[in-house]
Amino acid sequence: MKPLLLTLSLLALAACGVDGEPLKPAATASVNIGKNGVTTSGGVGVSKGPLSIGWRL
Repeated sequence: MKPLLLTLSLLALAACGVDGEPLKPAATASVNIGKNGVTTSGGVGVSKGPLSIGWRL
């Protein structure tokens, strides 16, 4: 749990946009049903131009 909170904190800090407008973070979530049961996945990230930083959960 601590690595998740640390990563989210760093992404929030990076989204502040030190020299310019703040960047809005993006989040995704999905639920899949298959022959192996129900699986969930998600991710958070931020992007500006060609640069993108994200983490999949």
